[in-house]
Amino acid sequence: MLGGTFDPVHLGHLRSAVELREGLGLDQVRMIPAKMPPLRGEPRVSPEMRLALLRLGIGDTPGLVADPRELERDGPSFSADTLASLREESGGEARLVMALGHDAFLRLASWHAPERLFEFAHVVVIDRPDHEAPLPPALEELVHGREVADAETLMEQPAGKLLRLALPTRMAISATAVRHRLAERRSVRYLLPEAVEARILEGDLYRSH
Repeated sequence: MLGGTFDPVHLGHLRSAVELREGLGLDQVRMIPAKMPPLRGEPRVSPEMRLALLRLGIGDTPGLVADPRELERDGPSFSADTLASLREESGGEARLVMALGHDAFLRLASWHAPERLFEFAHVVVIDRPDHEAPLPPALEELVHGREVADAETLMEQPAGKLLRLALPTRMAISATAVRHRLAERRSVRYLLPEAVEARILEGDLYRSH
């Protein structure tokens, strides 16, 4: 599971998903747009349009799936509920992974029912090489004794562990910066998949009027 607002999906999101699948030997990566992110501001376009752009971005990429389950639920998009539904579908022995970036990981202890995340899945942190700072005390307590050193050890159990994973390609693309460029009518070429860029420009999305 790779969640996010995907507001809009960009090449950094998609490349990370491909490299997660390769690095962990996953059958698939479900990219799950949040309907109402509890800790973020309101996305600029509708959930349905963000999902449509995600599907365009994924195209026929093997192993990547745009999963609409959070858009089909009422209320805020809590990751613990999403993982619970994935666990129910996949059974007790499947290896489930929730991947998130380092900035989101630092806030994990403030998420809704964070201990439930480890009941349903492993947590994989996409590491940033410049982050060596100590963890906040509440996060340190949450992850104490859970960290493993490699993907092989992680996959020995269905859930409950933490792995920090450095991806080969670190694409420093931010959706915020993409939105600013679109609002200012500047080029976003090579930041977004071509099909996503074309749909955004055709629909005049994210533009200031």
